Order: sequence, then structure tokens, then C-alpha cells
Amino acid sequence: MIGSGIAAQRLSPGQPGLDLLENSTATAAAIVAIILSIGSVSGAHLNPIISLADRLLGGMSWREVGTYWSAQLSGAIGGAVIANLMFNLPAVQISTKVRSSPGLLLGEAVATFGLLFVVFGIVRSGRAAAVPFAVGGYLAGAYWFTSSTSFANPAVAVARMLSDTFAGIAPRSVGPFVAAQVVGGLLAVVTIRVLYPAIAEVAGSVLMPHPAPEEAEA
Repeated sequence: MIGSGIAAQRLSPGQPGLDLLENSTATAAAIVAIILSIGSVSGAHLNPIISLADRLLGGMSWREVGTYWSAQLSGAIGGAVIANLMFNLPAVQISTKVRSSPGLLLGEAVATFGLLFVVFGIVRSGRAAAVPFAVGGYLAGAYWFTSSTSFANPAVAVARMLSDTFAGIAPRSVGPFVAAQVVGGLLAVVTIRVLYPAIAEVAGSVLMPHPAPEEAEA
């Protein structure tokens, strides 16, 4: 997200619509590839709200959630640093881009709700293999149809705080954004329980199934 945002800003200076198109296209394509590549290893939990929802829906333990949150946050921060360095910027910047209006926060809640609904709805419909493409498609659209450009991920919000570029978010805006994401995520959990009440929990993974112990040993 940060790397493509920097590249877009440099390739199309002064054209925010084109910048957003470039940023959203790159992000959507990359997320499909990432989920496909690591899904069988970790379940492709790239988002703390996804992990929280999986716990509330019975798919993970709190200990697993804590481990995932640590990995997600450290990975996001590391990604921001690498993105800055790739484009010859200081390793750590502090964004000055304030994102704090009520409309943006509502957009972020909507973006997070939609993301979780897409993920869990598809998994609980028995079509988990389609999740990578559905998530990529959803994010590509949500960049445009939400006022917040769909962060929909607390780790992403923290990471983008460290980039004073097109993709950045000011530190004072991060807390409200994360709160909006949590609200959207909890509403999604309630909705999923109502719409899919009789479907068994998917233990150990949301996005992609973990290998069974015997498969891992083989």
C-alpha cells in the first residue's frame, strides 16, 4: 500500500484520482498473490480484525490471536520502513495527513464490515479457495466506494502513520480509525452469526486451511 502510493504520487503528480487508481490496483493484485502464497502456512491472517473475528467465531484461541497480532503489527511496521527505503526516503517518517472527519470514520467502519463479511461469508459458504480473489476484488472496489479509501486493518493504519506520503495518516487520526475498524468488525461478527447460524466453525484459519498434522509431517 505504501510503496504503490509513493510510486503513484511520483508517476502522476497532482492527479489524485490517477494516484488512487494506481494505488488500489497494485494493492488488490498484491493481496491476491500474498494470500495464495502464505495461506497454507498461516491462514493468511494479515489483519488483526480478521484474527479477532475468528476468535469470536470460535476459530482461534486468545493465545493464537496475541501471536498473530504481534506478527501483523511488526510486519506492517517493517513493511513501511522497507517501502520508505526503497524510494530513497527516510526509514521512518511521521505522516502529517489528518484523516478525522465523521464521514471518514463511517467509511472505515463500512470498509471493515464489508471485508469481514466477504471473507467469512465465502468461507462459511464452503468456497474458501475463492477468498484471495474476492478479497482482492473487494479492496479494489472499497478504495473507491468508501470515503476513507478502505484501510480496514489496524496494522495498516499504524504502518501508514510512518509514511508522510500519499498513503499516510497522521498519528492523531490512527486511534479513531482503529476504533471505527473495531466497530465495523464487531458488527460484521454479529451479522455473520445471524446469517450463518448452523455452519460449523472453521478451526485454525479464516482465509485458507492449514495443512493437517500428517500433511505437514509428510
